[in-house]
Amino acid sequence: MAWEPRDPSGNMEDPFAKILQEFQKMLRKGSGGSPLFKGWKIIAVLVLAGLFLWKGFYIVAPDEQGIVLRFGDMVRTTGPGPHLKIPVIEEVLLPKITKLHRVEIGFRTTRGGTAQRVPAEALMVTGDENIVAVEMIVQFRIKDAEEFLFRVADIGETIKKSAEASIRQVIGQTQIDEALTVGKARIQLEAQVALQTILDDYEAGVSVTAVQLQDVNPPDAVAAAFKDVASAKEDKEKLINESHGYRNDIIPKAKGEAAQVVNEAQAYAEARVQRAEGEADRFIKTLKEYSLSEEIIRKRIYIETMEEIMGGINKVIIDETVAGKALPLLSLGQGGTANMLKQGAK
Repeated sequence: MAWEPRDPSGNMEDPFAKILQEFQKMLRKGSGGSPLFKGWKIIAVLVLAGLFLWKGFYIVAPDEQGIVLRFGDMVRTTGPGPHLKIPVIEEVLLPKITKLHRVEIGFRTTRGGTAQRVPAEALMVTGDENIVAVEMIVQFRIKDAEEFLFRVADIGETIKKSAEASIRQVIGQTQIDEALTVGKARIQLEAQVALQTILDDYEAGVSVTAVQLQDVNPPDAVAAAFKDVASAKEDKEKLINESHGYRNDIIPKAKGEAAQVVNEAQAYAEARVQRAEGEADRFIKTLKEYSLSEEIIRKRIYIETMEEIMGGINKVIIDETVAGKALPLLSLGQGGTANMLKQGAK
């Protein structure tokens, strides 16, 4: 039911003015009587005024808003501070508009401070048809006191059911792995937006300040299996990371060794080419000289060849005059060879 405020210009909106007028009329009517009668009139007026102030005075706290009802119909709102109302006729409601209210979904906090799960609210189906138990807290403030008090019959139950519907909607579009691990921040944000939309459609007069996931776990019956799966995934990630580390270590080394082999091969190839070109150039020059003096060049080549062949061999040169007196079989040792030569010389 929609409540519309009355016109504040009516006499009932200014009760003091009407009462003063009535007092003035009574005083004027009683002015022609006896002094005693006048005194009783004044006393009666003062008593009525005191009762009016006592019953009509109220204070609105800084965190409240005054909602004045006249015969159950809202006529005005009042801010923080002292105010007056018409006794009996008017009633004042004082909702705390700055207080942060809290609704628990999926669990209830006991008097001892422990959390007790409520399976009927907590168990939800994920997007990949798995079941998770979700425990959530919704925090809200009153943004429109009139809507909060009069537009919804049971505001607490409405907020609780709306919060449950919004979180079920978001969980139903989320994979279980994401819900259990990295997707909690996204789930909270989307659930808050969905809940605020529902409450705005209901004209509930509240502003949702936060949706906090307290816990998201698999059901108790399969919790052990989920732990095994989670451990296996952790082992898998660990092995993948180790293999990536080994790859990052071995591949640069292999590339470095391959580059070294390629560089050495290129250097060897260049050296061989240059050496071959040098030998070819030397041969061509030698050939030209040979064509000019064949005998000299032939002898020179012979000497160089013999020098190259015989350069690393131990040699004993025997004069022709003593060559016939030397034994045909000589010792391989250098000292033995010298002794045999001396004996042959004798």
